[in-house]
Amino acid sequence: MPASTNEAVRVAVLADSDTRWKWGALTARRITTATAEPTGFVLRGRATPTPRQLAETGVSTTTPREVTGADFLRAVRDAEERGEGYDVLVLALVGGTVRAVLQGLADLALERRPVIVTGYVGVVYEKLTDGLLLRHGADVVLANSRHDAERFRAVYEGVGAGSDSVVEAALPFLGGAPHTPETGRDTLVFAAQPSVPATRAERTYVLRRLIDHARLHPGREVLLKLRSKPGEHTTHLEEFPFQKLVRDLDPPANFRLVYGHMGEVLDRTDLLVTVSSTAALEALHRRIPTAILTDVGVREALGNHHFVGSGLLASFEALDKGLVPTPDETWLARQGVAAEGSYERAFDAARDRVTELLALPALPPITPYYTAETAPGYLPGILARHRLDVTAQEPRESGLRRIVRDAARGAYRHGVQRVAPVIRRLGEL
Repeated sequence: MPASTNEAVRVAVLADSDTRWKWGALTARRITTATAEPTGFVLRGRATPTPRQLAETGVSTTTPREVTGADFLRAVRDAEERGEGYDVLVLALVGGTVRAVLQGLADLALERRPVIVTGYVGVVYEKLTDGLLLRHGADVVLANSRHDAERFRAVYEGVGAGSDSVVEAALPFLGGAPHTPETGRDTLVFAAQPSVPATRAERTYVLRRLIDHARLHPGREVLLKLRSKPGEHTTHLEEFPFQKLVRDLDPPANFRLVYGHMGEVLDRTDLLVTVSSTAALEALHRRIPTAILTDVGVREALGNHHFVGSGLLASFEALDKGLVPTPDETWLARQGVAAEGSYERAFDAARDRVTELLALPALPPITPYYTAETAPGYLPGILARHRLDVTAQEPRESGLRRIVRDAARGAYRHGVQRVAPVIRRLGEL
């Protein structure tokens, strides 16, 4: 730990996508007293963000370093050997990778290990139990709302694992000025998601209805807010990008595709529509009128079942007729959004917990729920996939190696977005 409370806290963030980098970097600032930028690492893999995607998050002026899992563990080990060990690690990763890194950190046997923090980047609507159990062993598992904190503790206690690590907080990127209507401005923003809905037919349907809405309301600006450009990947695979689907249509002049920082787009939004994007919570926090689309169903696979009881569910038919949903205030409070004056205090408990852990003479051993005893048929496969062997010789980086890696990544993305849909259609003949 820092030698004194006045000494700077050293924080590192490891993320595996652009959205998780945003969550991790902002979380690091919210829950620690660190004044310096956290040291950033992005995990090399399928969803490795491009420099443009990282810059668009707007959370740091310093580009995080791209690493393998073993590279990250070496960096943690080497920092301690230099006397500059990290005090806090924020793991902004999928559950299996969190579990693998926990194992790697335990195997390092550091003299003083860092406080380990993890959590979720948004709405938790799938793999709740598995994801939580894979994250068990971190010192702090952040819940983004009271609702999530109750669910997280119930899972841990239900399997006989300790739930003390669960700490209620909030999404770290909520904020921005409250919605203020402007005379002459009428902007509807649809927050797109890479894999929701998933099929070509459903995504084309949503796109057509957006375009029809724009034609029906020529005085309204209809913006389709996209997460990534063709060839880029995010946390979830996108087989049918809206940019490509729109080529077969003829949208009116008041319909546009937009990129950029979501907060900046919300600055000019008068109605946010989505299937289940976390952007809905950002909009609600700013009191921007919000609608959760029901046209392709209210289903667990879509994630919009999370909004049952919110008062926000609506169809394009209703939106075409001018409906503006009114959110249920009780539901909002349980989700940790739109709570007047309380957002800045939402991270107090997490900050206090991290401070308490840093003050301990020694941190307890890392004790995950999934071990060789509790999950002998599951855990070895997870650890093997991540290959976190820090004793192996570190590969020498070269221009050729980078070219080959980038080419392989591009081939993978091409396969997902072009080859896989063709093969699937052939299989349906």
